[in-house]
Amino acid sequence: METRPVPVRTILAAIGLVLAAYVALQLVVQTRQVLVWIVIALFFAVALYPAVDALERRVPRCRRSVATLLVFLLAFVVVVGLVALFVTPLAQEGSRLAGRLPQLVEDARAGRGPVGDLLERTHALRYVQQHRGQIRTFATGLGTPALAFVRSAATTVAGAVTIFVLAYLMVLEGPKVVQGVLALTDESRGARIRRVGAECARTVNGYLTGNLLISVICGVLTYVMLLIAGVPFAGLLALFVAIADLIPLVGATLGAVVASLAAFIHSLPAGIAAIIFFVVYQQVENHLLQPVILSRTVKLNPLTVLVAILLAVEIAGILGALLAIPVAGMIQVILRDIWAHREGGQLKLPMRGDENHDKPVRAVTDAD
Repeated sequence: METRPVPVRTILAAIGLVLAAYVALQLVVQTRQVLVWIVIALFFAVALYPAVDALERRVPRCRRSVATLLVFLLAFVVVVGLVALFVTPLAQEGSRLAGRLPQLVEDARAGRGPVGDLLERTHALRYVQQHRGQIRTFATGLGTPALAFVRSAATTVAGAVTIFVLAYLMVLEGPKVVQGVLALTDESRGARIRRVGAECARTVNGYLTGNLLISVICGVLTYVMLLIAGVPFAGLLALFVAIADLIPLVGATLGAVVASLAAFIHSLPAGIAAIIFFVVYQQVENHLLQPVILSRTVKLNPLTVLVAILLAVEIAGILGALLAIPVAGMIQVILRDIWAHREGGQLKLPMRGDENHDKPVRAVTDAD
């Protein structure tokens, strides 16, 4: 059997593809932070896009630039209001704590008061007295982590501003970009792309709505538990837990640690009750609330929701947890459309504002 040599052009093409893939991978690695900002901005843009469309459509002579500006200003006011709702009581209680700090320190040294009683029960004062040298060495080494924290805070502020600007431009220029892309296709294919895109956007909005609902449930139940246990500042702690619960993967644990610590400072039974509550609630949230609520808002099977979260967390950590459910929902929409398109069947992809919202829509085929 005669063997033919591989053409030089084929070898060069294979080498070129490998080098191009390597360069693309390195580009993603080097720009991963910017890519994360873009993805988060895209989430906010998809969430605010319907509000801008509604305002532009219902208010006479309202330009898209004005509608976008008004919606983003309203969103900014809401965010600032939530921050003020959290920071203002914290600042007030912080100043009150600063005024009581000398007396609290004196009571702690004498084993009096809630802090002193806690330190006395845990033998913390004895531990501090026995390990003064090690604690002093540890304190002197906190300069570098503090500097890293300042840099991280500056990066976070820059990221928040960048995300806000990106989301604003995405919403403002979105229709032009969509029209430009659809202009490259024929009418039937453009209608199909528009319909699938609308359903994907609805999936993202459903995820955001479901996530907010879960956080509200977490905050309300935490407030009731802390109120029954008699823990001071129950409302403030519950608000912190609800906001922290929005952070995927680590937010629920962070809120539980802070609330449990506050409960322990109040009393030992309150601390134990808080730990039991958060352990039970997190199991219920992870295995019941999230699958059930997100399966209704994102239209995914609860098993699919749970599997998607577990796989995405293992692959991409916090970002994977953030994207797992909406990405799984969009994949489901696209696969359903492809299947219906190939089989010539029916696909239920309702457009916003359609009168026959609940009626199945015939899949668009090339023959159309």
